[in-house]
Amino acid sequence: MSRPTRALIDLPSLRHNYQQARNLAPNALSMAVVKADGYGHGLVTVARALADLAPRFAVACREEADTLRAAGLNQPVVLLEGVHAAADYGVCRAQGYIPFVHHQSQLDWLAAIADQRPLRVWVKVNTGMNRLGFAPDEVAAVVARLTALGNVTVEGLATHFAQADAPDLVPTQRQVAVMNRLVAECPGLGLSLSNSAGHLAGLTLVEQWTRPGIMLYGSTPLLHRTAEQLGLQPAMTLESALISVRALAPGDEVGYGATWRATHAGRMGVVAIGYGDGYPRHAPSGTPVWVRGTRAPLIGRVSMDMLAVDLSHLPQAEVGDRVELWGANVSVDEVAGLAGTIGYELLTGLTPRVPRVITRG
Repeated sequence: MSRPTRALIDLPSLRHNYQQARNLAPNALSMAVVKADGYGHGLVTVARALADLAPRFAVACREEADTLRAAGLNQPVVLLEGVHAAADYGVCRAQGYIPFVHHQSQLDWLAAIADQRPLRVWVKVNTGMNRLGFAPDEVAAVVARLTALGNVTVEGLATHFAQADAPDLVPTQRQVAVMNRLVAECPGLGLSLSNSAGHLAGLTLVEQWTRPGIMLYGSTPLLHRTAEQLGLQPAMTLESALISVRALAPGDEVGYGATWRATHAGRMGVVAIGYGDGYPRHAPSGTPVWVRGTRAPLIGRVSMDMLAVDLSHLPQAEVGDRVELWGANVSVDEVAGLAGTIGYELLTGLTPRVPRVITRG
């Protein structure tokens, strides 16, 4: 029998979550963000599941876009980091990729290329994230330089919200105000503002394209609301099984470093999953898993291939019982919070040795 650890990828939930994004921005189009291997769900799997819904996909880099093309997916693909070499612009022209332009070097590459094939781009604006993008007072000149090339069409201006996940929306509203001013100064250009948090924060925005990412996978981008409260459905269930069950006597220690000790007689189980699979090593004792219709807490340190759970309240639990690590009953965001990280990291950090198994509800 094969190792029971696997990630179930629920395609109807992916589609439901994309529809939620679209409903929250009814006057805009939504490019599905499928970077980082579809946030750990499988790049091609996710894109195929959304192919009849999403008019565009967005990825971080050309290599991810190439994977989509090799799989036969022909929608336009937006490159959120733009290109990393001048030669990549030729690939963009040939394949219908739409790169962000965020740095002077990318402008210089475009100006030096004698290629008359058309290219569409977006100009990235730094409105406070201070990561990528041109300063607001540079944007008009950047747009003018790109337009003067003749073979480049600037579709619009884009920015990235730095604090839309927080209850205080004042910083985000300042970013929006900058973008609205720039579009007024550069008539005819579109806007792309909203990431997942922008969709869900309750902002009333006028934009042509949104960029939902983490919400497609059923994880919350907001600090103060759960995915369930937002009407999102988990698109991944990470599961394994009990491979050992044993009795515990008072004083018995469990795991590396003996960080957990039994205070009374009980039972424990060993689950075939660990940090070598992407389950967080820093998940503390007490982090819940789901066994036989109820929660059971982790005990001791997570090992590379295994972790232990307290089954003292589950006398009927036995070897072979299914264990949900995250999914519908224990959210990935809850596990992430207890481990001191975010759902994004857990989903994208799932390792290749965990098989992704497609399900349809």
